[in-house]
Amino acid sequence: MDNLIACHGCDLLVDVGNLEDDSRAYCPRCGHFLTRYQRDGMSRVLAYAIAAIVLLLVASSFPFLSFKQAGLESVMTLYGAPGSLARYGMPALGLIVATFIIIVPSLILLLMVMISVPLLIGRRVPWMHAATRAVFALQNWSMAEVFIIGVLVSLVKIMSLATVILGISFWAYSAFSICFILALVSLDRYQCWQLIDQLEAQA
Repeated sequence: MDNLIACHGCDLLVDVGNLEDDSRAYCPRCGHFLTRYQRDGMSRVLAYAIAAIVLLLVASSFPFLSFKQAGLESVMTLYGAPGSLARYGMPALGLIVATFIIIVPSLILLLMVMISVPLLIGRRVPWMHAATRAVFALQNWSMAEVFIIGVLVSLVKIMSLATVILGISFWAYSAFSICFILALVSLDRYQCWQLIDQLEAQA
């Protein structure tokens, strides 16, 4: 029974106990994705999460974009963007932007580190279940990649009006978004809970 997983699409119980490394399981009835087994999955999660945290710190320390027109220059920083929205009379929008592109991704990454480190060293910690549930609940509320896509779309229009200089923060946040997505992809829900159950069984 430990190797059975219920399909989220049709509730069919599927045996996924014989998966090989880097293989995926799909529901034989509806084709819904079930799980992906990676022998070093948690190591990848930790590596991508730490890389994303470092890149986010770099992105927060340098200018994001610079605009030049008619001798005037305006510099935008990652943490200054929500404040700029608030100064232009949109504090709610500024709070939403800060929450979904900075606060939520940062919280998810910290929780990933809190999950992956104990699982890799084989140590049971009291916050394991709560942290794991929080990661899977919050991952749908992170919009780091949406923010980057929105910036790129906006740049297409802005470049015709002013000279745009992409700062170090822009490239660091772009790389952060990639590492963040890779960390989420590497954190398989079924495999993560299986490792937690195995760790608790050994305690």
